[in-house]
Parts: sequence; structure tokens; C-alpha cells
Amino acid sequence: MQTYLITALMLALSNIFMTFAWYGHLRNLSHTPWILAALVSWGIALFEYLIQVPANRIGHQVMNVGQLKIMQEVITLSVFVPFSILYLREKPSWDYLWAGVCLLGAVFFLFREKFLGS
Repeated sequence: MQTYLITALMLALSNIFMTFAWYGHLRNLSHTPWILAALVSWGIALFEYLIQVPANRIGHQVMNVGQLKIMQEVITLSVFVPFSILYLREKPSWDYLWAGVCLLGAVFFLFREKFLGS
């Protein structure tokens, strides 16, 4: 269980960096040339990869690639929704909730052997 937790925490941290790299420039660098925003984003993304790659290696000890990807997607949405609402000041919508429900279904199907003990 500790490996799952370490993986999830590392993926959450890497996702914070990734979200800022992908979307932070929309607020902070919206009036600068796109090439400058891309270079800043690449710099931020380097830190994301320095955390994400070891997280996936650690997680792959106990999960298959599909399980890792679904874990990453759940974490991505968990980071992105508050970021978009609080940082980018996007208007919340019910679609975030429905997307989350769909991801929970994906989590169930990819982890059901672990949940049900089969």
C-alpha cells in the first residue's frame, strides 16, 4: 500500500508542475510572444518530468501501465479542476463532476481485481 501512496503523492506533485506548465501561461504570460511562453513552460515541465518518471517507475512495481495511466488521469482532474477555478478563474460546471464519475468507473474496471480480491 505504501508504494501506491508514494506513487500517488509523486504524481500529484508532478501534476501541479505540469498544470502550471500547460496552462499557467494563459494567465501570467498571455501578452508575451508564444515562444517565450513555450520556453518558460518547458522549464517548468522539466521539474514535472523529474518527479513523474520516478513515480511511474515506482508505481510500475505494483501496477500495470493501464492502472498507472488511470491513476494519473484521476490525479490530473483532481489538480486541474481546482487550478482552473481558483487560479485561472474559470466558471465551474457540472461537466467536471460527470468527467470525474467516468474516471471513477475507469478506476473500478482497472483496479477491480484488487478491490474484489479476484
